[in-house]
Amino acid sequence: MSALVVLAGLPGSGKTTVSRALARLSGAIHLRIDTVETAISASVLAPEDVADAGYRVAQAQARDFLAQGHSTIIDCVNQWQMTRDWFCEIATGQTRLVTCEITCSNEITHRKRVESRRADLPGHKLPDWQAVLERDYNPWAGAELHIDTATASPEAAAGLIFKAMSAV
Repeated sequence: MSALVVLAGLPGSGKTTVSRALARLSGAIHLRIDTVETAISASVLAPEDVADAGYRVAQAQARDFLAQGHSTIIDCVNQWQMTRDWFCEIATGQTRLVTCEITCSNEITHRKRVESRRADLPGHKLPDWQAVLERDYNPWAGAELHIDTATASPEAAAGLIFKAMSAV
């Protein structure tokens, strides 16, 4: 059975680091919204705000990957329940859905991560700490897993998610 892992969390919380560790552990496809949105932004026909297009492209890609039997990890801020639902609705009866909110409860650590990050994609614009603080982010109370990367290593976090992916 394939699995769909839908992550949510503020920039700098550790989503991409955990997603990469999980992809290595599970063999799942890591679908990173930053990659999708950066590619759309590079287009001469790009809209001013690519967020909606990026999430919709990622949703379509994930649907295709799942239809081919590939487990898929959705790595994005996913700040509203509406966007979380967009991804969750593509999980069919043949797909194990795992929802997970990634947080970093230590503000000093979180800020240090945000301020020390370097873009790893050409043209990718990273938010500064003030933008992270001002983000309209709604916690995901209904997520199956809540992982705090201030206390769990990326490998430990990936292990918890992998265990949930394998649960029947």
